[in-house]
Amino acid sequence: MLDVDVRNRLGGTALDIRFTGAGGVTALFGRSGAGKTSTVQMIAGLMTPDAGRIALGGRVLFDSDRRVDIATPQRRVGVIFQEGRLFPHLTVRRNLLYARAARGNGRYDGIVGMLGLEALLERKPATLSGGEQQRVAIGRALLSNPDILLMDEPLASLDAARKAEILPYIERLRDEAGLPVVYVSHQIDEVARLADRIVLLSDGSVAATGSVDEIFTRPDLMPLTGRFQAGAVLGARVAEQDVSGRMSRLAFPGGSLWVPSVPLPVDSAVRIRVRARDVSVALDKPERISIRNTLPGTVLSVTESDGPFRTVTVAVADETGESRIAATVTANAVHDLGLAPGVAVFALLKSVAMDRRSMALPPRDEIVT
Repeated sequence: MLDVDVRNRLGGTALDIRFTGAGGVTALFGRSGAGKTSTVQMIAGLMTPDAGRIALGGRVLFDSDRRVDIATPQRRVGVIFQEGRLFPHLTVRRNLLYARAARGNGRYDGIVGMLGLEALLERKPATLSGGEQQRVAIGRALLSNPDILLMDEPLASLDAARKAEILPYIERLRDEAGLPVVYVSHQIDEVARLADRIVLLSDGSVAATGSVDEIFTRPDLMPLTGRFQAGAVLGARVAEQDVSGRMSRLAFPGGSLWVPSVPLPVDSAVRIRVRARDVSVALDKPERISIRNTLPGTVLSVTESDGPFRTVTVAVADETGESRIAATVTANAVHDLGLAPGVAVFALLKSVAMDRRSMALPPRDEIVT
């Protein structure tokens, strides 16, 4: 359990950060200047708060009242920065062994295998791609035997291809390492794909905390999460493969969606992000249309705003459970359709709206078996 309750003033910005992390991936999400990096630096001991308390697993790292301030090397935190910060004169193997020697960690082979570093061990950092360097940096941090991993926008300096290369390894780290992670990002697609829980920061304070689906579906938070990219995040499983049609059916609590072919075996887990701007709403089930996904549901809420658009939150349910989907529609559509809480509707989503960034997919060269 990570417990953070700190105050700090940086120039004209006052930070007042309070949250807890109970394991898995906790994402610090918000716009630039919200306080994300400063929060990670305070947890790591790289910045000293003016006041407050930080504890990890019951071990106090900082407490201004008790005058406790554990030095960074003794905090047992692993930190991944935007750049790998590897020793340029050492091979990958020696970069990794440096961390193991420092902490006496014996998990070298397992971490090398988990991060796919076997073929890189005799190379030096200058010969690696940005994604490969970050994988080595993650391995070095893990071999320091940390109690928590702090990842400060680790993909910010990478292009789209390198991000696609490293994301599956971070997912594997999340699923296999059994280590709590604090992940900093202002990219909604990264957070939606990786995080279990979100701490939404704005102007140096915590605006909201909750599950990925809860935070990104709440209409009142869309000015902070980003109206253009806002929507629902659904945990799903591959239910069916239509090989001839090059389509996959993904089942989630509340229904299922047909999407372009997902290169995973049936019953594989996948996380999907349904953008509100890609969802339409109808009072009657349409017939003879090209849209493949028509989900019956009930309106939960309709936002109020001065602009031309409204966000309609719809609950879709079946025998497996219930999920929420958000739709962005015009104020005129809300008026003409009489959309209000309790109204039965159909949520419509085009399959082609579900691009690869909307789904947590492996590299393209993996195939369904």
